[in-house]
Amino acid sequence: MPRNVEIKARVSNLDAVRLRAAQLSNFPEKLIRQRDTFFQCDSGRLKLRFLEGEESQLIFYQRDDQEGPKLSNYHWADIGKPEVLENVLGLAYGVKGTVIKTRYLYLVGQTRVHCDQVEGLGDFAELEVVLRDDQTPEEGEVIAHELMAELGIFKEDVQSCAYMDLILKKNNSS
Repeated sequence: MPRNVEIKARVSNLDAVRLRAAQLSNFPEKLIRQRDTFFQCDSGRLKLRFLEGEESQLIFYQRDDQEGPKLSNYHWADIGKPEVLENVLGLAYGVKGTVIKTRYLYLVGQTRVHCDQVEGLGDFAELEVVLRDDQTPEEGEVIAHELMAELGIFKEDVQSCAYMDLILKKNNSS
């Protein structure tokens, strides 16, 4: 099962983080426009990711909501007819909500650096340290913390929950 250690943080200057990530990356920046529809799921999180210009994906993952780095276990399948699947899953499980974002992806070593503009929430940086089979989550945390420092991401800006949860909290407080 694929695993990664993830850190998500609110950022005040996304352009500065993007510039630094581009300097650290050995690959060109990739622009990704995506819409994630989340479904009710008792044992983890289930989302259908619509990717502009690419095949969509159904993603199931398990991750604790906690401060700092989080271990994620995930599985995905490429989807050819996402609208049909979205309807079926919505009828079967119920739709929790939708997250729409523009993502700039950078690859820095074994880490995917996402610089996200999330509709209704603002700007965030997300680090996903993709663990090798022989690596521990603690090793991934060390990599994530080192990269946070290099990117100018501050510990006090780290978020403990997913974008979907932040949107639900915001909507419930309005």
